[in-house]
Amino acid sequence: MTLSPRLVALSGAVAAGLIAAGTAAAVQAAPSHPVPDPAQARAAAVDAASSLVASRPAYLHASADEAFVQRPVISSEGIQYVPYERTYRGLRVVGGDFVLATTATGEVTYASVAQQQSIGNLSTTPKLTAAAAERTARAQLRTVAGVEGTALVVHTLGARPTLAWETTVTGTGADGPSRLTVAVDAATGAVLDTQEHVVRGTGTGAWNGPVTLSTTQSGSTYSLKDPSTTNLSCQDAANNTTFSGSDDVWGNGTGTNKETGCVDALFSAQTEHKMLSQWLGRNGANGSGGAWPIRVGLNDQNAYYDGSQVQIGKNTAGQWIGSLDVVAHEIGHGIDDTTPGGISRGNTQEFVADTFGAATEWFANEPSTYDAPDFLVGEKINLVGSGPIRNMYNPSALGDANCYSSSIPSQEVHAAAGPGNHWFYLLAMGSNPTNGQPTSPTCNSSTVTGLGIQKAIKIMYNAMLLKTTTSSYLKYRTWTLQAAKGLSCRSWKPDDGGDEDQAGPVEGCALGVAGGQVTPLL
Repeated sequence: MTLSPRLVALSGAVAAGLIAAGTAAAVQAAPSHPVPDPAQARAAAVDAASSLVASRPAYLHASADEAFVQRPVISSEGIQYVPYERTYRGLRVVGGDFVLATTATGEVTYASVAQQQSIGNLSTTPKLTAAAAERTARAQLRTVAGVEGTALVVHTLGARPTLAWETTVTGTGADGPSRLTVAVDAATGAVLDTQEHVVRGTGTGAWNGPVTLSTTQSGSTYSLKDPSTTNLSCQDAANNTTFSGSDDVWGNGTGTNKETGCVDALFSAQTEHKMLSQWLGRNGANGSGGAWPIRVGLNDQNAYYDGSQVQIGKNTAGQWIGSLDVVAHEIGHGIDDTTPGGISRGNTQEFVADTFGAATEWFANEPSTYDAPDFLVGEKINLVGSGPIRNMYNPSALGDANCYSSSIPSQEVHAAAGPGNHWFYLLAMGSNPTNGQPTSPTCNSSTVTGLGIQKAIKIMYNAMLLKTTTSSYLKYRTWTLQAAKGLSCRSWKPDDGGDEDQAGPVEGCALGVAGGQVTPLL
């Protein structure tokens, strides 16, 4: 079955009741109240969420032996997102997470719930030993460098709740460096699930030209370390040493030079940090003022994020590939990893990261001689000598699908990014842009009017704040529409290319376009 992009009108109210096959509950919002300050809004959200969870509504599928752990509130555009995890008889429940969205005054408007059945009465006594489970986990990699730990959990992502051992191993897999979490049935020893955490994907840089960097000075020594963002630095991957020198001038513009590669990479990361703050109100890539070290020198035509670092490789010409869209894509995986639900599943993680690469390019707005804003992924770095890696406005031009079908969840993960990338382009630019961007074919030959890149990434980010461990293309369809509904109840000034949108409660909830129309994912 192929699901087509189309226009739908959004109303300001969220329909009451259960939607999306029981995966998300929506509650009628109360009338508007004076907007409290951020601390009051977070406190109101905590109280409202705690009260709702204490009542154990049916859509949480809670059994008597479960407890709920509230995580810190995430605020975005006045909406408060309250993530929860759950335990069963003291064990962490994998797939038991959910997110409650509230207004600034504490009315719960939406519940995004991963777990779809009650755990019931499940024994917590394993038949399999932890050591045996660890051996099974190690066998999933070609080589094993280390084991981070093994813990007993309740796994609810399969057909039925199951007691399992969960082990995270590091080493080398079929596709290169790997950090893999493996869930093993604690009764039978069968592998229930695997989750890969490695997602691949003033100085003078090779791709961004002369740039201004925020660096750190200690005495007479300067280093490529951001002075205000925790852990954000650029290092030589050969020894994980931060580049330093006696002056604050970096790189020589030669793409094969590692220091030049670090100029590009750190500039890209710092630019994305500004975009996250100014466009999304997010405090750093990890949400708490921090990021990850970037290491230039990977001996591969690749780049990746693994939960602790971003590794930057080279193209076939030996040039380090720290362009805006590549670095912002990899850090986008980190944003995905540190929003509710962790790294997106169901073959959605690459399109999610691509949206942050595109948004960072557009925020930077570099001239055409450098990494100018567009919707081609990696077009400047020319990874293997054949141009861009992916095409967001017409994925089929590079052999990827434009439209969703039932085969997408089983495709190679980068190829599966096509429908999500195409949706994001249509949401941002529309099918017939008037700003010089290319036309984009829709899946049902309809005409789509774009909202602008800033509104598009706000919808994407707010959808991610509703994310659970059961993420998929079908879930993202629900979450992006719900995010648009939540954001549409604020006023927007016309998208004039500036860094900020003006927001405030309004009548009509129109999302800044006639009729309040938005393109649904899929």
